[in-house]
Amino acid sequence: MRFPIDDSNMKKSIHTKEYAYFVERLCMARKESGLTQVQVAKKLRRPQSYISTIESGQQRVDVVELQKFAKLYRKEVDYFFK
Repeated sequence: MRFPIDDSNMKKSIHTKEYAYFVERLCMARKESGLTQVQVAKKLRRPQSYISTIESGQQRVDVVELQKFAKLYRKEVDYFFK
């Protein structure tokens, strides 16, 4: 038997203050590396809109993507977390 899950009180992690901090650090790392969103998108072979939606907090970043960003920005993965 399946029971419905009441997730009305659960926050999605993309809307937490921790995720907002992560996005802020991701943007900061890009700027510190001297790259534009367009340049990053080209290096990752993605459209610029992909970078924009991530940096605006509209799209989540998975672990594999984070590793790519960290390498591109020459940062350790823990740079993006408190």
